[in-house]
Order: sequence, then structure tokens, then C-alpha cells
Amino acid sequence: MSILHNRAALTVVVLAASVVVWETACRYYQPPAFVLPAPSQIAAEFATTPVYFLREALVTLAETVAGFVLAIAFGLALALAINSSRFLEATLYTLLVALNSVPKVALAPVFIIWMGTGVAPKVTIALAIAIFPVVIDFVLGLRSSDPQLVDLAHTARSSWLKILLKVRLPSALPSMFAGMKVAISLALVGAIVGEFVAGETGLGQVILLAQGQFQTARMFVAIVILGLLGAALFYLLDFSERMLIPWHISQRAPRSGRP
Repeated sequence: MSILHNRAALTVVVLAASVVVWETACRYYQPPAFVLPAPSQIAAEFATTPVYFLREALVTLAETVAGFVLAIAFGLALALAINSSRFLEATLYTLLVALNSVPKVALAPVFIIWMGTGVAPKVTIALAIAIFPVVIDFVLGLRSSDPQLVDLAHTARSSWLKILLKVRLPSALPSMFAGMKVAISLALVGAIVGEFVAGETGLGQVILLAQGQFQTARMFVAIVILGLLGAALFYLLDFSERMLIPWHISQRAPRSGRP
């Protein structure tokens, strides 16, 4: 827990120092507010309508979490299929790589035509962007199981499900968390892309409206909230990883890399 406290304290110190430098630079160089508002101006803008910003942030957060959860569910199913068959590995991997090569911004209008302008296309775009690293890291994790332990489980006539739950998934958790940490940020990006293309609510829509009215401070409020959301979701996963796999060497070894 002391490591967590130290990291949280270091994060707060770095963010506070960045804000101080930003505010000082704005006061010294005095750039126009529509080009670069100072942190104090951004805070004042947030204070004018805090409920509005928080409501739109909740919309974006819900879309992000929904896309992320679906990416985990579909990613795990695809990883299990790929890990069980060379034919599925060849076909599904090729399909995933091809789909991942297509810019998701290009797919967004198609999702809008198929699903309308509600929440569904934004969640789907978040899913489409987040699922690739999930599948890659889940497959890597499932293949990192100790072969001797798997052979021992087969010798004991354990079922496929029991070997999966007792041997493969626990050994795959470090790689799975690595993939999920990447995916959660990508899911947030996907939700914003969806709101840019067919925005009626959410922080993406706030940014677009503020851009049209040259309200740069309002745009920065949305951007800062997005940064806070992304950081909070990432560190929530990091905390979950520490709680679920404290036995793994990546959690026991000093972060400096020293023995």
C-alpha cells in the first residue's frame, strides 16, 4: 500500500507542478484566451455550469465502460478460439489484423447508418478500437501457461474448463491486465470519435459546440475532464491488478528494476 500511496502522491505533485507552470507561463506571456486559456480561466469556466459538464462526462464514461466491457467479453472468446485451433488462429488473426488496419473514423459513418445516432454506434466504435490489444494480450497470456503444469492437469484428468479456470487464466492474468490497460484508453478514444461523428451528448459534443463558438476555455474543460477520466480508469485497472495478482513478480519487484 505504501507503493500505491507514493505513486498517488507523485502523480498529484507532477500534476500540480504542471498546472503551476502553465498558469505562470500564461500570466507572464499573456496569450489570447481563445488561443490558450490559463488554468484559472478553465476552472472558472467549469464553475459556471459544473452540473452540465459532469452530466456529459457521465455519458462519455458510460459509453467507454460499455465498449470496454464488450471488448473484454468478445476478446476473451476470440482468444480462447484462437488458442484452441490453428485454423481459427490463421483465419481470425488475419481478419482481426485487416479490421484493425482500417481507421475507425472511416467506419464510424457506417455504424451511424446501421445503428442511428444513439448510444449504440459510440459503444460499437469503442469496442472496435479496444478489442485488438485485448485479443493479442489475452492470446499471449493463455499461451504463457507452464506446460508441465498443464500436462499434470491433463494427467489428473481435469476437464478443459477446470484447466482453463485453475491453470491457464491465472497465469494469463498479467498479460490480460496489460491488454486491458491499453484497451481502456482506446475505448475512451472510440467513445469520443463516435460523439464527434454523431454527437448529441457527451464530452465530444461539448468540444464540437465550443469549437463552433470559439469558447476555447470550455473546450479545455472537456479535455481536462477526459484526461482525468482516462487516468482514473487506468489507475483503477492498475489497482485491480495489484489486488488480484500480488503474487506475480511484476507486482513484487521494485519498480526501479533494481534487484
